[in-house]
Amino acid sequence: MEDKLDIIKEKIKEPLGKLDIVVSDIKYHSEGKYNFLTIELDKINGIDLDEIVEATNVINPIIDEVDFIDDSYILDVISKERGN
Repeated sequence: MEDKLDIIKEKIKEPLGKLDIVVSDIKYHSEGKYNFLTIELDKINGIDLDEIVEATNVINPIIDEVDFIDDSYILDVISKERGN
């Protein structure tokens, strides 16, 4: 699975970079009976909800095109947590 995640990360890195958004982490995990593809994003000075939505709109078609994950899953695009 790690190889698949690395490929996904490489595919989304450039288009998100055009938005000055960095892929901090990507992981595939299960919680209860649900599977999640979690993509954590960051940006200098933080990333807001509108930028998360914009990034999700960029990521979705790429993930659909790559189609490496056979299981059903929830795409979870999140911002990197920042400490105080």
